[in-house]
Amino acid sequence: MTTTRGMLAPLRPAARILTGSTYALLGFDALREPGGRVSQAGPVLAAIRKVIPLPEDDELVVRGNAAVQSALALAGSLIPTTLAGHLYWTIEDPATRKIQRIQFHKNLAMLGGLLLAVLDEQQGRPAGQTACSTSPP
Repeated sequence: MTTTRGMLAPLRPAARILTGSTYALLGFDALREPGGRVSQAGPVLAAIRKVIPLPEDDELVVRGNAAVQSALALAGSLIPTTLAGHLYWTIEDPATRKIQRIQFHKNLAMLGGLLLAVLDEQQGRPAGQTACSTSPP
């Protein structure tokens, strides 16, 4: 471990908490009260159902999406969520289009953070390698 990496190691848990808090709060809200997310998700879910069998109940799928926990699963679920909720290029009103463009790009930034979390080294080990892993003799 390099000196810089060692000095910055205490920031890793804080970064994970800060990144995770957004998903926890937004996910809890969507799980508790999916509201307009269901109608927004409808067209994207219909397109996904042509390729992947999903339950026909859009509200159930929206609530299930909200319950996803791992960084890799979140990254995968964030793509259809972004497409369903923030198609700014289809919006005529300039003010609304600008807001949705910001939200779209915010989601891209969140996706990048999640991918970094998935690829991050944990305690000096590459992601995916556990403490129980042994190296060949």
